[in-house]
Amino acid sequence: MGFRFLQTGDWQLGMTRHYFSEGTQERYSQARFDAIRTLGQIAEQEQCHFMLVCGDIFESNQVNRSTVARTMEALKEVRVPVYIVPGNHDPLDAASVYDSSVFDEKKPENVHVIRDTVPVQPVEGLELVGTPWLSKRPAENPAADALRSLGEAEIPRILAAHGGLDIFTPDKDSPLLLQIADLEAAVREGKAQYVAIGDRHSATRIGDSNRIWYAGTPETTDTDEVNSGVALIVDIDDGAVSVSEVPVGRWTFVHRQVNLDSDEDARSFGSWLDGLEKKETTVLKLDLTGSVTLSANGTIEDELASARDVFAAVIVDDEELFVVPDDEDFADMGLSGFAGRTVDRLRETIADEGEEAESAKNALMLMLRLSRSGV
Repeated sequence: MGFRFLQTGDWQLGMTRHYFSEGTQERYSQARFDAIRTLGQIAEQEQCHFMLVCGDIFESNQVNRSTVARTMEALKEVRVPVYIVPGNHDPLDAASVYDSSVFDEKKPENVHVIRDTVPVQPVEGLELVGTPWLSKRPAENPAADALRSLGEAEIPRILAAHGGLDIFTPDKDSPLLLQIADLEAAVREGKAQYVAIGDRHSATRIGDSNRIWYAGTPETTDTDEVNSGVALIVDIDDGAVSVSEVPVGRWTFVHRQVNLDSDEDARSFGSWLDGLEKKETTVLKLDLTGSVTLSANGTIEDELASARDVFAAVIVDDEELFVVPDDEDFADMGLSGFAGRTVDRLRETIADEGEEAESAKNALMLMLRLSRSGV
């Protein structure tokens, strides 16, 4: 008999982003609840026997009642059993969200929290060993003891773990890390036919066996995630394992370095922004570099202002973008008299490169915009 399940994790419901406006934050939060429903639909359509969530359903054990209640409402719509392995964000400590009154009151019958390493059978003939976190700072990763104590599996066995892996961090000796050598030995020695891991937000195959995977987060959370917004469909059949990724998330986080050295670069930048799709669910992180005139910088700032009106968020680092006014900038202003003399003084201040140079540039930018608008 073959077994199929959906692997996911790191929902981190209750997560906030400081760069979101209140309305955007609510849309993003709703998308994360909707991702649960999408996962349930995928599990049903793909005829999965169950869903396995490898840690960090919640951002912390201190999430508000509404977050927990909305999570349970979404899980009610999932038509397959759901097995949850608490992670480092939502451990089974004294303040565990999984022991809260709202969780107990609202939890659907198909939702099962794995509270120890005692094997369970989500479906007859298949064993699941979960390794839940019991505190945020245990003496070692909770999977370590299970890996030492498990014997060879008599029936197909899944080991569900949560945590960072030694190959992804310079602090390789941290006891909280999973060790790739231990996981590969468990598979090789028949202690587990498959190892499902949470914590890494990018779906990642570990090693060459295709039997150790991070599922990633179903809704992208940051720009450094290279393969997020997905879940995994895992098939275990007569000893063989196959894994396929399925898309889930709707939000996009884009990190781009943009070099700007001319008016043409500024216009091309605007065209690129305009050409991006699904702006309302796209977060842009832009590192602007180069050297531009006042006029080109005005174009860039106008484009960014327009982008902020439609994108979910626009985060800009322009510390390496230098504004160097040229004669054409001032000729375009067409200013004379007092205004003209003010421009000359500001130019001199910029040329001196003193403490007031940046303020002088900003003042010239404002004068340039006012002159363009006919004010």
